[in-house]
Amino acid sequence: MDALLGLECAECQGTFEADRLQTVCAQCDSPLLARYDLPRLKEELDRDRVTDRPAGLWRWAELLPVRDAAQAHRLTLGEGDTPLLRAPRLGAELGLVDLWIKDEGRNPTGTFKARGLAVAVARAAELGVRDFVIPTAGNAGGALAAYAGRGNLRAHVFMPADAPQANQAEVLAAGAELHLVGGRIDEAGRQAASAAQANGWFDLSTFKEPYRLEGKKTMGLELAQDFSWDLPDLILYPTGGGTGLVGMWKAFAELEALGWIEERKPLMVSVQSSGCAPVVTAWERGAERVEKWQDPSTFAAGLSVPAPYADRLILRCIRESGGGAFAVHDEEIRAAQAEIAAKEGVLACPEGGAGLAGLRRLIDEGWLRGDERVVLFNTGTALKYLT
Repeated sequence: MDALLGLECAECQGTFEADRLQTVCAQCDSPLLARYDLPRLKEELDRDRVTDRPAGLWRWAELLPVRDAAQAHRLTLGEGDTPLLRAPRLGAELGLVDLWIKDEGRNPTGTFKARGLAVAVARAAELGVRDFVIPTAGNAGGALAAYAGRGNLRAHVFMPADAPQANQAEVLAAGAELHLVGGRIDEAGRQAASAAQANGWFDLSTFKEPYRLEGKKTMGLELAQDFSWDLPDLILYPTGGGTGLVGMWKAFAELEALGWIEERKPLMVSVQSSGCAPVVTAWERGAERVEKWQDPSTFAAGLSVPAPYADRLILRCIRESGGGAFAVHDEEIRAAQAEIAAKEGVLACPEGGAGLAGLRRLIDEGWLRGDERVVLFNTGTALKYLT
């Protein structure tokens, strides 16, 4: 059942045709969001039937943008349906009886980036794209390289020269073209955009096209299914570009429209490094936009995004949910990584460690009683960072 209706500007609600390549709303300088025929799906699609399908991201096909059901267009390397693990030892230490970890490190290429790139590459290829470009702190580049290889497509990756060697090697191993950039992710973004314009490549920068978000939202769809359609009370999410946070909030709204969940939704809590915390600062000030973070410094590369493009959407999701935003120090992140591994056996990436560090901050500030259902997201495997 193909249910994609079109695209909508997140700010002015202007509509855009879905069956041609789109980037952003030029008038609002804002991301475009995919919209589906949810009233029809509510009548025709049964959630138990979806649950009974083979595991993987494409079980949610009606809520994803690829129109052609042929396997050639639904690119997959086995992404999605990652483990949702109870964390009893950590929970007991923190005084929480219902603590869970969603381990995205089990995805292909080892991170949640596989979800977004699987869908974005598949949809763009369906619309005729053969050359892709992406700026990345590391993991998104590896994911694009892998899915481009899977689809017999070409990938061009712009990455800071100080990105982890494992990320650089991964891109090259998958046959993509790697461009190392002097500077940070924002400079990689500028060079990628320039190369896209000069060469006719399609730019997959975060929120600069509509469909990486659709892949990331499947994390929220899975959470609902894993908890038998009873959502957790609070989700802590490490936030760089914010696609996962916004994507899950979108997923919950769509599930509510389908009648598959109740109105109650989780508090969405953004966690950033104190060395790069533009979302936290904007939330604390009650601002609608972030100010670019000057001289970001954190070893958690995925959190080193000085000015997320979808800042308005990120802040809106946090506030609509009644959640918050908190910054933690790199030392706290490192300690949390070690604790998650030692006590629960989950090898968390630095960004995943930030979630536990943020949870400690919430507990110290009296946010939790102890009986809430809390979910931490480990967005990638620590294996990429071991030396």
